Amino acid sequence: MYYGTIKKYDIADGLGVRVSLFVSGCRNCCEGCFQPETWSFTYGTPFTDETLKEITDALAPKYIQGLTILGGEPFEPENQETVAKIVKTVRNEFPHKDIWMYTGYTFETDLFKGGIRFTPFTNDILSNIDVLVDGRFEIDKKNIMLKFRGSENQRIIDVKKSLKEGQVFLYMD
Repeated sequence: MYYGTIKKYDIADGLGVRVSLFVSGCRNCCEGCFQPETWSFTYGTPFTDETLKEITDALAPKYIQGLTILGGEPFEPENQETVAKIVKTVRNEFPHKDIWMYTGYTFETDLFKGGIRFTPFTNDILSNIDVLVDGRFEIDKKNIMLKFRGSENQRIIDVKKSLKEGQVFLYMD
């Protein structure tokens, strides 16, 4: 997996001060995407064990609330094995920090068994994240007044509660 950048003090992509990883590769190619360069699966730098250490080191300060993974597209099949390793490592090393993820796919239709982005790693990813912002960016539904998302169709999902209850629960609206 490649990644475009790591932001070590991000306040735009989730609650609090966060470390954000922008992965490369996306087949959604949404019109109006704010990072079309990340559509390429080879944009940026190869993700290595050293990159993971850089992320965990950046997460160590108490004022860092958590990790956000976005892209590109974390749930592209080519990215899921590495993304699963990242979220499992962060969950184990920092159980008190939250993990947010952004996807252009839909939680209950695309990311479960039978869905178009379900792989052997998807359940590991979902079981280790707290919040998922799902849905494609739709330029005709763009709304700059929304928190943590760009278009009105996108949802901020409480993943833990949704998995436990078997239905979608919004984290915030």
